[in-house]
Amino acid sequence: MSAILPPATLGMLGGGQLGRFFVLAAHEMGYKVWVLDPDPNSPAGVAADRHLKAAFDDYAALDQLAAGCAAITTEFENVPAGTLDYLAKFVPVRPSADAVAICQNRVAEKTFLANNCIPHAPFAPINTEADVRNAPSALFPGILKVARFGYDGKGQARVANHDEALAAFQAFKGEACVLEQMLKLDYEVSVVLARDEHGKVKCFPTAENAHARGILDVSIAPARASGCQRDTAEELAERIAEKLDYIGTMAVEFFVSRGELYVNEMAPRPHNSGHYTIDACVTDQFEQQVRALVGLPLGDARAHSAAVMVNLLGDIWYDPTQPGPDSHGHYREPDWSQLLAIPNLKLHLYGKHHARPGRKMGHFTVIDADPAKAIETAMAARKAIGIQDE
Repeated sequence: MSAILPPATLGMLGGGQLGRFFVLAAHEMGYKVWVLDPDPNSPAGVAADRHLKAAFDDYAALDQLAAGCAAITTEFENVPAGTLDYLAKFVPVRPSADAVAICQNRVAEKTFLANNCIPHAPFAPINTEADVRNAPSALFPGILKVARFGYDGKGQARVANHDEALAAFQAFKGEACVLEQMLKLDYEVSVVLARDEHGKVKCFPTAENAHARGILDVSIAPARASGCQRDTAEELAERIAEKLDYIGTMAVEFFVSRGELYVNEMAPRPHNSGHYTIDACVTDQFEQQVRALVGLPLGDARAHSAAVMVNLLGDIWYDPTQPGPDSHGHYREPDWSQLLAIPNLKLHLYGKHHARPGRKMGHFTVIDADPAKAIETAMAARKAIGIQDE
């Protein structure tokens, strides 16, 4: 298709922080954005030119979105694939429903990886209690994950044997699951990339990720991995995007186990571990999402600085030393002066309505020519704002 140029209106399914950053990027490029999300306080909806407060299967609202927008994208993988398929009858929708459907179901995702000879942990689909009992013993110790709607460690259980797996499956109320062998983990990395309608791909530098309670805590870019590992991660991510015929920004998360790379998950959208690109790269992951959506050439994904991104969760809005209405402590705004006093630190707050423990409320990124100094500054800032190590 010919490029969709400003001041065209673009559509965004989903109203979280990823959608908000898309709105901001699109606005800077001269586009208008409509957001569809049921939450009246959605961060993206507040920033958008129009917020359609409706469910993702509200076809009257979808008709409004299709009529008012020149192209539509999404900010999270749990938008029903049927919604994307419906909208694609009227306007360009990127990524496609087919690509999102694979990424939003862990069984489909693992099967896709296996069919395309892309390295992954051994797994078995689990649909019944009999599947649990008959699962190969080699998959233990393992992790049982619900096939749909799991994120940030939710819908997962570590299981040492068949009995524990059966108990976990029952706790998940018999939802379809996947049982994965637990790999010996060296560390985790991710690649965020953008792919355009002509199959051209731009990879951002591979990031190294550390998690706490299943939620991303810190991303370091470039990853402290060998150049060969970083190159291999980018090559595998590019191959995945090609096999999906993917158009847009996406992320691929990897486990590194005994020096070898294994794909953990694919995300058909920008990614938390790519937030560093906002401050450290010539073009960030959200501008790339806009460019791929409207048919513009992709921007330069090169990093001009080393970067360390730290997530700010709702926990730091509570002072555990002061009594509050619940067990979390007294609710108050963190002391942002601790961060804003650091000249090479960039603070991003998402404008969410209320902080709660474990909720992503913002992030900060430290950029520096020296990767070691970026890490040192970021970890000191993380401690100063009250983030406790596990």
